Amino acid sequence: MTALENNPTGVPADAMRRLAEMRPGQATSLFTSDLSVNEFLLVREAGFRPVGLVLGSSIYHVGFQMGRWNRNQELTTLSQAMYHARELAMTRMEAEADQLGADGIVGVRLEIEFKEFGSDLAEFIAVGTAVTAEESTGTPWRNNKGLPFTSDLSGQDFWTLIQAGYAPLGMVMGTCVYHVTHQRFWQAMGNIGQNVELPQFTEALYDARELAMSRMQAEAEQLHAEGIVGVDLRSHGHRWGGHTTEFFAIGTAVRALRADHHIPVPQLVLPLTD
Repeated sequence: MTALENNPTGVPADAMRRLAEMRPGQATSLFTSDLSVNEFLLVREAGFRPVGLVLGSSIYHVGFQMGRWNRNQELTTLSQAMYHARELAMTRMEAEADQLGADGIVGVRLEIEFKEFGSDLAEFIAVGTAVTAEESTGTPWRNNKGLPFTSDLSGQDFWTLIQAGYAPLGMVMGTCVYHVTHQRFWQAMGNIGQNVELPQFTEALYDARELAMSRMQAEAEQLHAEGIVGVDLRSHGHRWGGHTTEFFAIGTAVRALRADHHIPVPQLVLPLTD
């Protein structure tokens, strides 16, 4: 069993030593952050103090699954692999923030890098800035799972969200790796020189996006969120070939800070007329 597998938090020993030195209250503690200067100042103005840069990583072997040549279908083995790898990276980032006693993580980036030492190996990386609330207001900033909130909103959008009376709960995501049917030879020949919709392609891509979106929404429901903001729906071909594509949906689940909260509707002021 490796040191990483033997560690219940999934955080390597070197990272644990780094986090111990950064923990607030230590004589040598200082924060690190990948926020821009403007984002840093706005996060402070929103009432949060950065305590350290946190990250999670997982190098994952993505398996292989064949799709039927003439059929639209989800490749569930690949969907599960892509989701699980990202989840491992996110969980380890959250564990680092928990070690720092953080209330949340802002400006999260979730990236994939394919490695030169293996065509089927990819590193999934989650990076963000852990923050703590500066004043004790009785607001429970952690989500209903007892974990620091995560958000991929910019510092500016984070400030706006807090000012509007909303709190982030966590980044939610859904993925679907989908095989799109091949067009038969005579169909392809018949479409040459014509403007024509390809219904089997439209249906496949529509279905794949819907699966990714519905899975993201299911994660938000588990957090008892009011909604999801900043949704980004991405399409990745990765290394599977032209007829296999991953659709990935990600956003920040949010809730109102108070049950009776409402955002005032701006009043329309009409110009005076004679």
